[in-house]
Amino acid sequence: MRISESCAKCLYDKQQSKTDNEEYLAKIKELLENRREEDTSPYMVYLFNKVHEEFFGKAADYKEIKKKYNDLVLSMENDLRSEIEKSDDPLAKAFIMSRIGNYIDFGAMNHVDQNEFMTLFKDTEMQERDIPVYKEFLKECAEGSSFLLACDNCGEIVLDKLMLEQLAKRFPHLKIRALVRGKEVLNDATSEDAYYVGLDKFAEIISNGDAVAGTIYDMLPEEARKALDEADVVLAKGQGNYESMSGQGLRVFYAFLCKCDLFINRFNVPKLTGMFVQER
Repeated sequence: MRISESCAKCLYDKQQSKTDNEEYLAKIKELLENRREEDTSPYMVYLFNKVHEEFFGKAADYKEIKKKYNDLVLSMENDLRSEIEKSDDPLAKAFIMSRIGNYIDFGAMNHVDQNEFMTLFKDTEMQERDIPVYKEFLKECAEGSSFLLACDNCGEIVLDKLMLEQLAKRFPHLKIRALVRGKEVLNDATSEDAYYVGLDKFAEIISNGDAVAGTIYDMLPEEARKALDEADVVLAKGQGNYESMSGQGLRVFYAFLCKCDLFINRFNVPKLTGMFVQER
C-alpha cells in the first residue's frame, strides 16, 4: 500500500512529537522524501527506528505494556470462550472478538483506552458487510490444507488464539501456522508473547525475522516466506499487515479496525469500524 502525502506527514509528525532534535528530524525527512514507490509505512518506521537507535539508543520498551494487555485478555479468556461456544456460529463470534483485539495498537492509536477497548465487546455480532467475505473464507478453509495467520498486537493474540481454537474445531484438516514479529517493535507480538499466551497450542509459531511492524515479503526469512507461499488461506491482522502486504500480488484475507485517517478515508467508514476484506 503506497504512502500518500498525508500518510507521510503523519509519519513525520509522530517523530516530531517525540523530539525536537533538528538533525534527527532532518534524517527522518530525508528518508521520507527519498522513499521508493514500493516502500510502505511499516518499512519506513523500521528505518526510523534504526535512525532513532543511532541518536538516542533503544526505542521505548513496551514489555510491561505488552504483558499488561496479554494478562488483561487472558483474564477474560474463559468468559469469552463460554460466550463463543454458546453462539450459533462459534467461529464467527471468535473472529469478531479477534478483530476487536486489533484496537490494542500503540503505533496507529494516539491513545489506547482500556475502557474503550472493553466497550467494544458489547457488540460481537458479524456485520452484514462481513458476511460475503466470511462465506468465501469458510469455503477456502474447507478446500485448503494449510492456514497462515499473520499476527499483530499483544492482547490481540489471546483473541486470535480463541479464533484459531474454533478454526481448528471446524476445519481439523488444516495445518495452522502463526507469523509473529522477529524482534521487539512497539506492542507487536513476538514468539515470546505467542508462547506466553498459549497461541502455540493451536498454531506453529513462525518469526518474520526482524523488528518490522508488518509483513514485508522481501525481508522475510526463508521459513516465513515458504509458509506464506505455501498457505492455501492467509488471514492478516491489523493495519500494518494490510499496508505491507496489499498490492503485492498475494491472495490474502485482511481483518482490522480502521484507526487512522488513512484507513477511515480509504474505506469511508467511521473510526474503529471493523473491516474484513479479501485481496484476490
